[in-house]
Amino acid sequence: MILLGCILFSTLLPAENWPRFRGHNGNGISADAIPVQWKDSNVQWKTPLPGSGHGSPVVWGKKIFLLCADQKSAARTVVCVNAEDGAILWNHKHVADKHKHHKQNSFASSTPTVDRERVYFSWGTPEQLTIAAYTLAGKLDWETKLGPVKGGHGFGASPILHKGLVILNNDQDGESSLIALDARTGKVKWNTPRQSKRLTYSTPVLFRDQLVFTNWTHGITGIDPANGKVLWENRVFPANSKERAIGSPIVAGDLVIGSCGFVTKLKHIVALRPKGKMMEEVWRIEKSVPHIPTPLVLGEYIFLWNDLGVVTCAETATGKVLWSERAIRSGKFFGSPVAADGKIYCAEASGMIVVLRGDGKFEQLAQNDLGEQCHSTPAIANGAMYVRTYQTLFSIRR
Repeated sequence: MILLGCILFSTLLPAENWPRFRGHNGNGISADAIPVQWKDSNVQWKTPLPGSGHGSPVVWGKKIFLLCADQKSAARTVVCVNAEDGAILWNHKHVADKHKHHKQNSFASSTPTVDRERVYFSWGTPEQLTIAAYTLAGKLDWETKLGPVKGGHGFGASPILHKGLVILNNDQDGESSLIALDARTGKVKWNTPRQSKRLTYSTPVLFRDQLVFTNWTHGITGIDPANGKVLWENRVFPANSKERAIGSPIVAGDLVIGSCGFVTKLKHIVALRPKGKMMEEVWRIEKSVPHIPTPLVLGEYIFLWNDLGVVTCAETATGKVLWSERAIRSGKFFGSPVAADGKIYCAEASGMIVVLRGDGKFEQLAQNDLGEQCHSTPAIANGAMYVRTYQTLFSIRR
């Protein structure tokens, strides 16, 4: 009952801002009511972007922030959009080296993070990992270079903010670490070395004043945000099979839930619970598990929306699978599901936003076609859903 109460309370929290990948602590939940079946009148505005990309938008007040890139020159452009009318308020271009990336990736697949003072962007090349901080008015406050990024699939890690720190998962094929920068100055506060062996895309979350990271070789790790010290680590993913953590960890009451896998191999969702000073495995699911999309917890249910559109619903507390159904006849999903007013929304790669019930019963409620390639995760704030396609930003509202 304690677990259920915590989860239900989290779903009712107001979501005035959407400050990082999948909103508050990455839970992907908003109380805002978004249209289920869209009409032309529900498209408040759509804005062509000064570049392409797959990173998600973030929202603070009436401003939306996202990262774009020129796929020919690889220059990155940081962008601020007016949430009320879609006008581009400011944008600034940063020269960056062109490099190879996976065909499903882009030069702008990272999601920024924002608070009342600044917005923080990250991008990586084989030459340099960069984090840049801008004021909300568009002035560059600082820019920090953090060394090369090694990994043939290209960069995609997203920063988060916690108690004056900008925190980034820098697990990669080369020299790896978990990094925290001073949000005011960009100076490194701590750097925790890792032996990750694989470029990782998962975004950390906060659990009981600990930072939680997922990675193939390290498994699920708890970090002290004050100094970067490892508090616990459960190597719950098999070491004999090369895997990659792409979906992000989530928190459900007293559970930490993380995922890992590989496209053509076994994939895993594992739930841990504190036991003394350590964490013990509570349950695990390894059938129809997503590789890229992050799981979504709504009330007593966890929804696993896999890359081919098969959705599995299980009990959050026990991992008992209740059903697995196709959300759409055929398709690919590179973004993660989010929930608005108890309904689940997820973007198919062609731009079809699929809507399901979120009460534990399977039913497809709608398909809404944006008509443009979409690999991103929607943001929800101001009573609207902001969806970033490859080259356009949409605002959908009642």
